[in-house]
Amino acid sequence: MMEIGSKIKQIRLQRDLTQEELASRTELTKGYISQLENDLCSPSISTLADILNILGVTLQDFFAEPHQEKIVFTAADYFQSTNGDCTNTWLIPNSQKNEMEPIILTLPEDGRCDTRLPFEGEEFGYVLEGRIQLVTDQGAVKVKKGESFSINGKREHYIRNDNKGKSRVLWITTPSNF
Repeated sequence: MMEIGSKIKQIRLQRDLTQEELASRTELTKGYISQLENDLCSPSISTLADILNILGVTLQDFFAEPHQEKIVFTAADYFQSTNGDCTNTWLIPNSQKNEMEPIILTLPEDGRCDTRLPFEGEEFGYVLEGRIQLVTDQGAVKVKKGESFSINGKREHYIRNDNKGKSRVLWITTPSNF
């Protein structure tokens, strides 16, 4: 059960208002605000709406359940898609809503991912296993296990496996656009 009064008090304090200031702005008494914040009385919908309006909170936001953002993801959350000859393992579900998008790119022997067309942003990669070539309009650069690369998204580019066996790259794009 929600304690309306204590939630109003919390918001009032966040807005750095005294009970007297809130009472004055809502044309209520300081005593009423005190009773309300101590859950000794319940406001009408109209009075609650007036108070929340002064506090800059909508009724919908006031009664919304706090959203617990998921911050830890496991293999059960991952999904895969193809990328040329390669496999993308998406590490964060629905990451397109975020500023960055991390994947693990797995390249089979002689594999090559699709060409990345220019976009506004950046990409970072860290070679977890094997050896790759990052190919741009300026040529190819070798990157081996334990090394990383950073590239401006304005450059068209792709990655190919330069290793006997598979290679794996942690690849992060910002903003997300895979």
